[in-house]
Amino acid sequence: MAKDGSTAATDGTATGSGDIARSLELLWGTGERPSRGPKPGLTLDRIVTAAVAVADTDGLSAVSMRRLSTELGTGTMSLYRYVPGKAELLDLMLDRVLGEPLSTEPDRPGGPDGGPDDWRTAVGAMARSYRDNLRRHPWLLKINQARTVLGPSALRGLEVSLTALRSMGLRDPELIGVIITVNSFVEGLARTQGDAAEAVAQTGLSNEEFWDSQRPYLERAMLSGAYPMMAGMSEDTFSADFDHFEFGLRRLIAGFEALVAERAAEQASEQVAEQASEQGSEQCSDGTANRTADRTTDRTTDRAAG
Repeated sequence: MAKDGSTAATDGTATGSGDIARSLELLWGTGERPSRGPKPGLTLDRIVTAAVAVADTDGLSAVSMRRLSTELGTGTMSLYRYVPGKAELLDLMLDRVLGEPLSTEPDRPGGPDGGPDDWRTAVGAMARSYRDNLRRHPWLLKINQARTVLGPSALRGLEVSLTALRSMGLRDPELIGVIITVNSFVEGLARTQGDAAEAVAQTGLSNEEFWDSQRPYLERAMLSGAYPMMAGMSEDTFSADFDHFEFGLRRLIAGFEALVAERAAEQASEQVAEQASEQGSEQCSDGTANRTADRTTDRTTDRAAG
């Protein structure tokens, strides 16, 4: 059981699975710094940097306090003065890599002076930035981020994304939905590519060799007549030259455009209805005033005649 009372795994493969309070203290810089014991050159920043480097090179499973102590040239127990364990360290590692696009793309599209079409550029930039981050840190696809401990970089990234998408004119839950949809699309393609690369490393068999081994069976299946749709497909159907990322991204943006147009039409309709209601109220008010004036005039005339 984790220190916060949860039963999530604490082996460093799920974010938010350790001592959440301690992770938050370390992420936001409110925790106490060790005053004695560790070597003068050791810092939390160096520990996180070393952990990310090990994960990038050898995978998340290679990250351990013993391995980090070797990389940093210090005793293992010295590390525990800075971070409780691998679960909390993963929270820090995740916030560190989430902050990388923010430092490399200071002029991310969709800023305060952006035009009405900037959200399309922002969606594309968001997708490519996340894809590049997953390529730099493939271990991100191996961790469970369902319960992420939100640090400064995570919140800043969300703030930047929401600011860039604000011109879409969508409701708040829909804006979050746009971000989730884009990230899920990017993760799906990245995971497929990562799994393919991992299969090559594990089996020593290239993708070409793998599919060539199945060719005789597939050719007989296509000639059997049982799969007419697949048998009639062009030879370049599964070509590696086709860019599934750009294809999917363009389709996502097109779908978002339809939603933006729908919401704009709804807002325009509501404005027309509101204006009509206000005009009706004004006309009703004017009519009442006129009738009151008429009755006053009639009474005055009657008194004069009497």
